[in-house]
Amino acid sequence: MWYTIFERFIRHKLLFVACLILAAYLLPYYILGEDTHIRVHDNLDSNIVWYKLVVENNLIFASPNEMLQSIINGLPRSALPSGLDAMVWLYALFEPFTAYTINQTIMRVVGLFGMYFLLAYIFEKRKDTWTNFQLPIAGAALTFALLPYWPSGALSMAGMPLALLAFLKIRELGRQAKKRYWIFLVLIPFHSNFILAFSFFISIIGVIWLVDWIRFKKFNWPFFSSIVLMTSIFLIKNYMIIYSMFLDSAFVPHREEFTLGDKDAVGAFQLGIENFLFAHTHDETFHYRFILPGAMAAILIAVWKRAAVPKLLLSLLAANLILSIWYGYWYWEGWRVPKDTISLLNNFNFSRYHFLHPLLWYLVFGLAMRIIQKRVFLGKFIVLLLILGQIAILFPLAEEFKYREFDSFTYKEFYSEALFDDIKEYIGEDPSDYRVVSIGMHPTIAQYNGMWTLDTYNTTIPLSYKHKWREVIAPELEKNDTLRHYFDTWGSRLYLYVDELGKNYDFTKNSNKKIENLDINTDQLESMGGDYILSAVPIENYEANNLVFERVFESEASPWSIHLYKIDE
Repeated sequence: MWYTIFERFIRHKLLFVACLILAAYLLPYYILGEDTHIRVHDNLDSNIVWYKLVVENNLIFASPNEMLQSIINGLPRSALPSGLDAMVWLYALFEPFTAYTINQTIMRVVGLFGMYFLLAYIFEKRKDTWTNFQLPIAGAALTFALLPYWPSGALSMAGMPLALLAFLKIRELGRQAKKRYWIFLVLIPFHSNFILAFSFFISIIGVIWLVDWIRFKKFNWPFFSSIVLMTSIFLIKNYMIIYSMFLDSAFVPHREEFTLGDKDAVGAFQLGIENFLFAHTHDETFHYRFILPGAMAAILIAVWKRAAVPKLLLSLLAANLILSIWYGYWYWEGWRVPKDTISLLNNFNFSRYHFLHPLLWYLVFGLAMRIIQKRVFLGKFIVLLLILGQIAILFPLAEEFKYREFDSFTYKEFYSEALFDDIKEYIGEDPSDYRVVSIGMHPTIAQYNGMWTLDTYNTTIPLSYKHKWREVIAPELEKNDTLRHYFDTWGSRLYLYVDELGKNYDFTKNSNKKIENLDINTDQLESMGGDYILSAVPIENYEANNLVFERVFESEASPWSIHLYKIDE
């Protein structure tokens, strides 16, 4: 047994080194706990609270049309994560931050091992002994695992290498493929997002199967079955969305009024090139300093050495460029007519093929380093420098390091539970008996702390409610074209927008900002059930808006200074 363990260690020694580096990357979550600085955008301000609310309100397996009454007087259950989502169960079994930490660990460990064994498989197919190229393989896998993934995406991007490996093995070996590859395809859907990323990934796999069928005149049943299997599990997992879209839609979603596409042809092309070089905020790859130059160098080296043309490397680079250009042109104004005519084009973002970028760019990285190591004097040393350079970029982007540097919030600071306990105690009523809205801070903070809110941030909201909410903020939207365009063309953030604050929702007690001239429709807010406003900054003309100032809530442990105003009846 010990000999077997030692043999495996020698065979995969650099993978063990990569695991140690990854463990160091994850260590702050385990040491600091809720004092860890973590991402706010599309994280603290949204998904974490959604999972928590589903669990706390016993809505895991509720009907799609059942309402979460604490949000906007009734947010449909179908607008929240599926009860078959593994993330929901993490939040059901553990405290929220513990669940968050476990997800971060799963995401990165799966990313590391998936990319490692995918590249090993690809290198073997290139007629190389993969163990001779452990450094490029382990380096590409480690840096892939260190990417600053969108946390709630879970395995949506980090799981793609493992899924691709499973598909390729089944494609090659058919029924002889080991059972574990089928198991991977069964499990990954429960911890990843179909609509956001995997629908696009699977469509590419489907194209590969179709090309094989046409090219080889053979219907590969196991490969086809694997695609159907994974797709079916995703559809079962997302049963609420399917039910709401095709069987019984109890409401018209605000997505019907999306207007995402106002760039001219040049602007769309520029957006595509920008995406090719710098990626998207939800799938950042940080490839422009070492990976892209390294890939170009590898191609030149292959040409100079008169080696075989690196077709796979060139194909992956071309795929990255095509996906980026497609992303840019999805926002071209020329799409406006078909988007207005066909609701699916308006509601579903077909530009999201860009979520394949992390997979593609780090395959490029591994393949480029293989060429450099194989064809260049001191190539192994150059490969090591490329890996160290990429690690030097990515390691400081760990949430604790990045957001501490930005002087952002820790998990505990952001939600400030003790401070909100003081506010609830002061109000002295059950949270279900009154409604609050927030100014200068995200409404999910109040939601996390058990308050019932009329404002929210969700990916799907009843259109009728959006229209009602617009009446509340209409005077402020008229002052600010940016806010008006942001709300009217998108509107997933139903916030109490203020012209003087713009799209800023993080005014701490260290801010000197004041609202001099608030102008909201307080009567409409009151008619919707509004009772209190939680403002992160003082409102100078609160009386003109029919508000009564109650008091300021602060504590040494919280970054917030909450000014509580009551709507004067």
